[in-house]
Amino acid sequence: MGFLSLLLVASLPVIQLLLIGSLGAFLASGYSNLLSGGIRRDLNKIVFTVFSPSLVFSSLAKTVTLQDLISWWFMPINIAITFLIGGTLGWVAVKILRPPRHFEGLIIANCSAGNLGNLMLMIIPAVCREATSPFGDESSCAVRGTSYVSLSMALGGFFIWTHTYSLIKKDGERYEKLKREGSPAIADGSLSAREKDSENGEASSDEEAQLSLSTKLVDEYTEKTVLEPLLSNGKLSSSVPFWKKIMETAHQLIKELIEPPTVAAMIGFVVGAIPWTKSLIIGDSAPLGVIQDSLKILGDGTLPCTTLILGGNLTGGLRKSAVKPSIILAIAVVRYIALPISGIAVVKAAAAIGFLPEDPLFQYVLLTQFTLPPAVAIGVMAQLFGVGQEESSVIFLWLYLVAALTLTAWSTVFMYIIS
Repeated sequence: MGFLSLLLVASLPVIQLLLIGSLGAFLASGYSNLLSGGIRRDLNKIVFTVFSPSLVFSSLAKTVTLQDLISWWFMPINIAITFLIGGTLGWVAVKILRPPRHFEGLIIANCSAGNLGNLMLMIIPAVCREATSPFGDESSCAVRGTSYVSLSMALGGFFIWTHTYSLIKKDGERYEKLKREGSPAIADGSLSAREKDSENGEASSDEEAQLSLSTKLVDEYTEKTVLEPLLSNGKLSSSVPFWKKIMETAHQLIKELIEPPTVAAMIGFVVGAIPWTKSLIIGDSAPLGVIQDSLKILGDGTLPCTTLILGGNLTGGLRKSAVKPSIILAIAVVRYIALPISGIAVVKAAAAIGFLPEDPLFQYVLLTQFTLPPAVAIGVMAQLFGVGQEESSVIFLWLYLVAALTLTAWSTVFMYIIS
């Protein structure tokens, strides 16, 4: 497959998203005003409670079997590694750039959470349709690729609606607290976290006690491995008892796990893995097949609705956004340079050890998971909690514009490595 063919394959899905987003921007503009802020918020709630769960369940229950879950066991580990590396590098970027505190989770989320479903659902079948594809005949490649991507979509939804959701939710809580306090951080997007802390006189320890599980793990790991050796007594003080932190973390995790998209993913795993439950819903002769068909129709509305919302936020985003070019550049470096390089090392090591099936397409999907632009669902969460809507749209615009070239370049590298 030549470079121009790869460019076409990688750019078409991205162009589709940008076109839909442009339509959303027009509908929210003064020329149309059909997609006002209130309508976007209501539509966003529908996406969160109806469309996203339907998409996750229908894709997972249809394509995943118990045997697949056993043979593809490394995929959830691979996705977890993408979130771990991206989240850690995003945390480092936050510490270096020191954005407003209510944007910290948004930056970490964009660095860690990739578009593991919808974008891959367009790219992988398109790669299979190419005559020069290295993954076998088109029909076989498309079937295998759809199964891999469906599992990626379901697993990605699980990680996004737990890890990423908690980050954006915490941003929303911080934003509301800053508004109540009348902090200048709301009016002045350039105010750094350190400046805010110095104005308030002290860091907010009760905020730290309520941080999400993934953010606390990154902070504690960095403190123990980097800061602790530099301290004379080798100890890090904490004003919150350890057992209380554990209880709060467990409580927060349970709250995230009962959100609609996460519940749908868990039910989809069960239905897909158990043959008799799958036969009730999936298939032409399934007695409850109408349920699957209805959920698929609802799930198909996830991507266009989400992209329209992001496009609508973009109308005011370019004018009001507090996101700096350095932040966009940092996210791009993490997502399009650091993560793909890390992915090559991870996947090649896993293949050498024998952790992966003997299918080059499976390796290609794993590598692609390290190369994707940020998840569109981040914009849904930003709208849901009323924080960083414009900023997430601006990040979405620039990162997806660059994605057409980076996906092409890395796809070429990945196919060369696999073959």
